[in-house]
Amino acid sequence: MGTSKRLYRSDNEKMIAGVCGGIAEYLDLDPTLVRVGYILLSVFTFFSGLLAYLILWIVMPQKGD
Repeated sequence: MGTSKRLYRSDNEKMIAGVCGGIAEYLDLDPTLVRVGYILLSVFTFFSGLLAYLILWIVMPQKGD
């Protein structure tokens, strides 16, 4: 069977908690694009993205844990 991809907070591409970096690694995208997309989404949803980021920070495991 093939290896399954897992979503982790990034150790390498970390600015605050590694959430956007982890999503970028999982989706094989540039972390800067994910961060810009997150900022735009957060601004256009009246900053509800901040709550989503905090939840992901708590829920997503750190790589290596």
